Amino acid sequence: MPDWIVAIMLGLLEGITEFLPVSSTGHLLIAEHWLPHQSDLFNVTIQCGAVLAVLPLFPQRLFKFVFELGDRETQGYLLKILAAFAITGAGGLALDHYNVKLPEHVAPVAWALLLGGLAFIAIEFFLRGKKLGREVTWTIAVAVGLGQLVAAVFPGTSRSGSTILFCLLLGLARPAATEFSFLVGIPTLLAAGGLKIFKALHHPNPLAPHENWGLILLATAVAAVISFLTVKWLLRYVQTHTFIAFGWYRIALAVVIFIALLK
Repeated sequence: MPDWIVAIMLGLLEGITEFLPVSSTGHLLIAEHWLPHQSDLFNVTIQCGAVLAVLPLFPQRLFKFVFELGDRETQGYLLKILAAFAITGAGGLALDHYNVKLPEHVAPVAWALLLGGLAFIAIEFFLRGKKLGREVTWTIAVAVGLGQLVAAVFPGTSRSGSTILFCLLLGLARPAATEFSFLVGIPTLLAAGGLKIFKALHHPNPLAPHENWGLILLATAVAAVISFLTVKWLLRYVQTHTFIAFGWYRIALAVVIFIALLK
């Protein structure tokens, strides 16, 4: 298979799954069992492209952060984003200090997909008929920060999946939960990605093959466009739908992986 087709396929996969609660890391780990293995720099760069692309989808929030920062409600919301980011950052540095490595086997990803899918269905069933709020509390901010750490340790969990689940459990409405999860994810993913890119460029692995930046830019562009379209669709979807469909998708994908592992 030509390298440019592989780059497009991985860009599509990253763009679709980065913000959906189905785990982009899990999908990329799975894809690497059938597609040529890519470097960490490749994966991190296309992830950053997918993250940056969703910024225009939050014009009201960004406008308030820039031009209405004197407003107390805006200050509080921004501080909660920063608090969640700080919790994740501190935990991430601790994980890096103790050299915690993500499992590179498909089986743990399948288990995380399965358990996360069951959690979505169970929580949505529990919330049926209940009135959910729209205010992001400090408890929710802390939970989102911790939720991102859970996803960092267990690939397949999904960063957005774990954070949205925590928000729903704490009584936050789906649209508000989705927005806050995504807004916290933007600085988190960009900071983690930027650090990895810096390390890869300044301390390159002498045994690693030379990076093809043309392919990286192609995959990044594809990931950015698809991520923008996917998040735009999801923000509308959660206005009138639950997350049950994503729960069933996760379960179905986990079953397919388990069957494949038996062969």
